[in-house]
Amino acid sequence: MNAPLKIARLDASQSDFSQHLDTLLAWEGVSDKGVNQRVEEIIAAVRARGDAALIEYTARFDGLDVSSMADLTLDRARLELALERITPEQRTALEFAAERIRVYHEHQVQPSWRYTEPDGTILGQQITPLDRAGLYVPGGKASYPSSVLMNAIPAKVAGVREVVMVVPTPRGEINELVLAAACLAGVDRVFTLGGAQAVAAMAYGTETVPRVDKIVGPGNIYVATAKRSVFGQVGIDMIAGPSEILVVCDGQTDPDWIAMDLFSQAEHDEDAQSILLSPDADFLDAVEASLNRLLDGLERADIARVSLENRGALIKVDNLEHACEVSNRIAPEHLELSVADPESLLSQIRHAGAIFMGRYTPEAVGDYCAGPNHVLPTSGTARFSSPLGVYDFQKRSSVIFCSPEGASELGKTASVLARGESLTAHARSAEYRIKP
Repeated sequence: MNAPLKIARLDASQSDFSQHLDTLLAWEGVSDKGVNQRVEEIIAAVRARGDAALIEYTARFDGLDVSSMADLTLDRARLELALERITPEQRTALEFAAERIRVYHEHQVQPSWRYTEPDGTILGQQITPLDRAGLYVPGGKASYPSSVLMNAIPAKVAGVREVVMVVPTPRGEINELVLAAACLAGVDRVFTLGGAQAVAAMAYGTETVPRVDKIVGPGNIYVATAKRSVFGQVGIDMIAGPSEILVVCDGQTDPDWIAMDLFSQAEHDEDAQSILLSPDADFLDAVEASLNRLLDGLERADIARVSLENRGALIKVDNLEHACEVSNRIAPEHLELSVADPESLLSQIRHAGAIFMGRYTPEAVGDYCAGPNHVLPTSGTARFSSPLGVYDFQKRSSVIFCSPEGASELGKTASVLARGESLTAHARSAEYRIKP
């Protein structure tokens, strides 16, 4: 029998709660100088030596010796083969999830628009997709076909011409599910590359790997550091921290359900965070008992234990409105409103990556097949960030067409403001269009 789980118990009404919460939420995910230096060296090498550097790093870090980039390139036929190799049950699940994700993201598509003013001046916005997007997918045993669907499908729905995927295959380990997901999602090219070198290749291009416009997808600290480093050269989705779940419960949901919902994030890794808010102290006790009883039945019990003991918490709040206040302070990646009337709380939630409504909506369905994207802001960044979506793979260009009358009228205002800024050429450029 393992020792009882030591998960933090907090009371949000206590005077020192804010201090305890800050300590609980603190996350130092910033790369140290050593990581930064190694990543910069790798990026510089890839920029200087292209494919040769990629082959060298693949041998060093992935234990895979190859003679050319052709050995690290998978064509469309190989993806289709993977789709045939997986089990019928797996293929059905992937296809079902892919269709739901596609349908949801099709609702995010925005058309270009314009309007005409009385004098004939036309203003608007033209929305165009990126030319090429790059998708980073973790490889080996830590493979997530669901992430392939969530990253590639919105890009395709947005109209991106080419989606390039990189996935490391340490010691030649290939995950057929990942390749099958790439096939279903419409990925165009796959390179079996990983780490900072793969990010550098997509950011700057090599003889074989094409340069992309934006890089999306999760990775380890070296991948995250590389994405941060190449930002500006290319776009990136976000710098993601550990996975998080915050559950708000009125005390009426089965405590086993809530315990397993908390485990669903805690099993990701030791730094993941699972927090429960409830006004019912007895319910918190019941959930703690469920956590202890169910923990040993998890395949990743050791990871979940460390996560819950280091970063988890059961927090007593005054009422559900108070829970919403605390939730907004946390700005969680995943928020479950496991209450009788979640709709009544929704308007009070200002910061959350994804909101799961009611007792029958576990976060796990969002990870795989509900439809909305599971690439979400973490570490409090839901205060200013949004889930990955079609809009991340599109650009918006302003459209301005001046009629002669409109140019004359606008030119008068532009002239005054330009001369006020001592920009004479600006002013005169506008003044040329003013009718006498």
